[in-house]
Amino acid sequence: MGDLIAWGFAGQGAQRKGMGAAALDRDPERCAAANAILGYSIRDLCLENHDARLRQTRYAQPALYVVGALSALAITDRAPDFAIGHSVGEYAALLIAGCYDFETGLRLVQRRAELMAQADGGSMVAVIGFEHQRVTEVLAAEGITDLDVANYNLRKQLVLAGPRGSLPSATRALEAAGARCVPLEVSAAFHSRYMAGAAAEFTAYVREFSFDEPRIPVISNVTAEPYTRSTIAELLARQITAPVRWTDCMRCLVGSGVGELREIGGTRVLTELWRTGRDDAAATMPAERTPAGSPAVAPRAASPGHDAEHLGSASFRRDHGLRYAYLAGSMFRGVASVAMVIRLAKAGLMGFLGTGGLSLDAIDRALGDIRKVLGDTGRYGANLLHQIDDPEAERALVALYLRHDVRCVEAAAYMQITPALVHYRFHGARLGRNGALEAPRRIVAKVSRPEVASAFMRPAPEAIVTQLVANGLLTPEEAQVARQLPISADVCVESDSAGHTDGGVALTLIPVMVRIRDEAMARHGYRERIRLGASGGLGAPEAVAAAFVLGADFVVTGSINQCSPEAGTSTPVKDLLAQLDVQDTEYAPAGDMFELGARVQVMRKGTLFAARSNQLYQLYRQHESLEAIDRRTRHMIEATWFRRSFEDVWQAVRARQMQRGRLDEAARAERNPRQRMAAVFRWYFAHSIRVALNGELAERVNFQVHCGPAMGAFNRFVHGTQLEDWRTRHVDVIAERLMQGAAEVLRRQAALATAP
Repeated sequence: MGDLIAWGFAGQGAQRKGMGAAALDRDPERCAAANAILGYSIRDLCLENHDARLRQTRYAQPALYVVGALSALAITDRAPDFAIGHSVGEYAALLIAGCYDFETGLRLVQRRAELMAQADGGSMVAVIGFEHQRVTEVLAAEGITDLDVANYNLRKQLVLAGPRGSLPSATRALEAAGARCVPLEVSAAFHSRYMAGAAAEFTAYVREFSFDEPRIPVISNVTAEPYTRSTIAELLARQITAPVRWTDCMRCLVGSGVGELREIGGTRVLTELWRTGRDDAAATMPAERTPAGSPAVAPRAASPGHDAEHLGSASFRRDHGLRYAYLAGSMFRGVASVAMVIRLAKAGLMGFLGTGGLSLDAIDRALGDIRKVLGDTGRYGANLLHQIDDPEAERALVALYLRHDVRCVEAAAYMQITPALVHYRFHGARLGRNGALEAPRRIVAKVSRPEVASAFMRPAPEAIVTQLVANGLLTPEEAQVARQLPISADVCVESDSAGHTDGGVALTLIPVMVRIRDEAMARHGYRERIRLGASGGLGAPEAVAAAFVLGADFVVTGSINQCSPEAGTSTPVKDLLAQLDVQDTEYAPAGDMFELGARVQVMRKGTLFAARSNQLYQLYRQHESLEAIDRRTRHMIEATWFRRSFEDVWQAVRARQMQRGRLDEAARAERNPRQRMAAVFRWYFAHSIRVALNGELAERVNFQVHCGPAMGAFNRFVHGTQLEDWRTRHVDVIAERLMQGAAEVLRRQAALATAP
């Protein structure tokens, strides 16, 4: 590699809310000029992103140009030897090379964006793992001739563009042949023959401008050679229909002595492409360049399977509409809050609203708030917690989810399949064309036991299906689908975590679950593969990488997300969580399943809850009534732990039961001293959660905070960085750091494995 430096500017897809804040603040004069040209505030667009405008081509492209240009113009150290841009990124590269001024570049980009935004009817799909020739062979065998290459990003990453109707059949053929395909969220078939109309209009527009000779070489996406003054207008117009020949551009840079690509504008898309692409370029030089106008590749990445956006299952990302095979799990009592769900969705990720322990009215309001912001995107979910002693409450919650059209739930603490689960999963299911089975609602089932996993991987029990049909809750067509699809197509293996878990180890559980999944697939003949997730202990990039290596199709984080600004818990709790190490948690009884002995993992450091709750459970096991507890122990609990008498607690519990209409439950506890004892002890669990959520410092020793050792691992991971302060740990930033870090871990390991 040489010692020359190239500056790179990313293209559409790299935009995000908050981009370019520092650059925009540094240059108010150019921002004012941009506002005058665009007719709106570029700062508001980039930092506020009202109405999600950055997702629209007409706004995204000007935003990327302005941020890239202002970021580059503010750099005063070493100037670049080369400049390069990906698609619209070329406009900032040409500006830096002195081909035109800031305003001229913005006018060009604005018109380009308007014309491209007018195109519709097409789409794009990334193809990963196949070289161009192999993709061409597969498409030719299927008789598909109406697709073009949009990007040659890496040797084995291509992007296909064309009519929406042709892409599904191409995807099926390519995936059957062994490729990975990822549909892209775009409004048209960019960089293809289908943009000819836009290109023609832009050709006429760009001819009205004059350009200067580039002061440094700018490598063209169209030719993979430097622009000249005489070719600028022609190549900018051709770029709209021509593929982005990024692999050839990197060969040009490497062959010219470039050893470093410095990405400008706060993105890392091109940095990751360069990491792998420069090695490919060096290894294949001299090489024939891919033929212009050929049909076939994938979006930004570093190497297939070893970059964040391609870790895990492509079908999982596609079905849920996600950037990463990553979910943020629910945390009850709204700790996984409305704000958390919304922020993740806006970042192209998904989280589950923590509805456990909330009233139906509170859940109703929360879902309404989410839908006001996100609309019907479907990129959010909610928790469905098994209520073993109150099936009616479970049915009512499912009815609420159906009313709000919640498309995905996280099913937790289930020991058996319930009618409410089956009702939710197959409501709206139907038989599609050619007998295809379609179920619009998905269940992410969290399991830690093989027998529970097997139950979720089977079709719905016939007795439940028959009863639901008889009750009018499923139609005959929905029932037919329920008999052929699994309860859950996404089963998450829950290892040592904060939730209801058996304290299993991922190294043991995941391989076992993989075999159970494979057996279920063979037994039931499902057309689509059941996907396995991993949760528990995921607090560092190494752990996330290990989960994917073990065979996980997706990962689900939990504990670490409650130490974020969006989490619906108190500041004192977050302050404590940010100080934890990996040894600072302990298992304690689960309040909602107290009598059964189920356990959850909780924060130990800074609180006595774990010790006290475990002692309460031992007292429950050893005694038949509250009166049987010795006087000294009883006084300690009443005076120090509860700060009220057992009788006062019971009267409060009984009043609450009567208020909720649970008259039978109250009557049974009155008659049965042991049930009464359990009810009194369970009060402590509810109390300890409440004081933690409220941040009542006088009760800090009683704080119940569900948390696994992943919290300590994450604290170690971010020690000494900006994220050491939990106030900067936004949930999407956590996801980004873990997934990008996991990709880097896998790249390092791959490099070590192939090193001489």
